Amino acid sequence: MSAPSVVVLDYGTGNVHSAVKALELAGAEVTLTADKKLAQEADGLLVPGVGAFSAVMSALRAVRGDEIIDRRLGGGRPVMGICVGMQVLFEHGVERGVDTEGLGEWPGSVTELPSQVLPHMGWNTIETGEKSVLFDGIEDERFYFVHSYAAQQWTLDVIPPFPQPSLSWAEHGGRFLAAVENGPLSATQFHPEKSGDAGIRLLRNWLTSLRSA
Repeated sequence: MSAPSVVVLDYGTGNVHSAVKALELAGAEVTLTADKKLAQEADGLLVPGVGAFSAVMSALRAVRGDEIIDRRLGGGRPVMGICVGMQVLFEHGVERGVDTEGLGEWPGSVTELPSQVLPHMGWNTIETGEKSVLFDGIEDERFYFVHSYAAQQWTLDVIPPFPQPSLSWAEHGGRFLAAVENGPLSATQFHPEKSGDAGIRLLRNWLTSLRSA
């Protein structure tokens, strides 16, 4: 069986090279590109993200990454976001008083964590969601976070027969979404590519899910 093909969306920002390496270690055939045709045809699309919400959105739109993501999801094709690549999937990001429109795949806003110690940097445990595919076999592992902002509530009302999303949470000053698995769209606030063996295992779980997508 051939390795699953994954495009890491190259839009000039983010932890692209470490993400590529981690996916290769997990067993993927990886291409770093913003080519619309290649991104559409790949088994999976990974959207990395580092830095400010507004800067990531500007960079994504500059390469029409918003269209690439929306088109894949419209066809039920798997997409995974990491860190700010997760945050921009929500409707808005509010940083230092600046409200930036996100991709709007999920309702809600990304806001500053209610902690006196920011950024939230380092290893943290996760309360994994029911029927999680990403955390299968690694429910008790710790993962690596570097962020000051997060989605702190989930407001999407999924109506049967569509499956309920699997929501995983972590805490730093308050609860926030550590990961979401919602049909073809998955995302993690932490960095799998910086989370050692557990992170590689999580990416491998995602790759395995691509074959049944």
